[in-house]
Amino acid sequence: MTRGLPVLFLGVDGGGSGCRVALARADGTVLARAERGPANVTSDFDGALANLRAAIHEALSAAGLDESALAACRAHAGLAGVVTRSDADRVRAALPPARWTVTDDRPTALAGALGGQDGALICVGTGSFLISRRGAALRTIGGWGFQLSDQGSGAWLGRALLEETLLAHDGLAAFTDLTRAVLIDFGGAPDRIVAFAGQAGPQDYARLARKLTEAAAAGDDTGRAIMARGASYLTRALAALDLAGNAPLCLSGGLGPSYAPYLSPPLAARLRAPAGTALDGALLLAGQDGAP
Repeated sequence: MTRGLPVLFLGVDGGGSGCRVALARADGTVLARAERGPANVTSDFDGALANLRAAIHEALSAAGLDESALAACRAHAGLAGVVTRSDADRVRAALPPARWTVTDDRPTALAGALGGQDGALICVGTGSFLISRRGAALRTIGGWGFQLSDQGSGAWLGRALLEETLLAHDGLAAFTDLTRAVLIDFGGAPDRIVAFAGQAGPQDYARLARKLTEAAAAGDDTGRAIMARGASYLTRALAALDLAGNAPLCLSGGLGPSYAPYLSPPLAARLRAPAGTALDGALLLAGQDGAP
């Protein structure tokens, strides 16, 4: 402990849709929380760090503290886009001084959902990944970013929806209420969809996903077919994780629960509500990082 300052724990959860920060005392009492914009350090490093620093400052201010209090903080940041050790080092160097551990967002999501228990997590938001724990061993699948990965994610769903809309416009697929509504949203002009795609990032595509999941839940054929494709990938990935026995399975992220109706009965029987969020997991790991 830094002389004269109490030990504090700082948890940070950052993804393509936003970042969240929580500051807690050693006894687990949360002093303050804050939220800011996207924090994927691969998609936009400078923007992500600006949002993270702003959220940390806001949490400190809400707790009546300034950045000097960070000298006594054990902090864990789980961030989308941290792929290599050099990514983590670059983020750590750009954050306000504290005792930082920086990882990708998978360990924090798992810690929040399952604590220290064995099991698996499917996390679907703007991006997607799967992670399992068996004893001390962690195994991850996906999470490599929208360009090469993130199947089933909000960004993937949004892009697939626009693809199906253009196929319907070209006469290669039947229009459904969903694809007809999407085309109307773009003024009935397919070239506007193309223009959108030319500048869209993952979060832009992901904004279309809620329309898709709601239409699928209402029985729209296009929506259900796209969701089934996403679920097929997730099921294949779960098989590769080779879960032990009846290890529990959690669905998290803004879109994860939407996949529950598309899982097979044996997988659906394993579903458990997550114990907490990725931010809870970041706080939990902050308390463990560097602990004697």
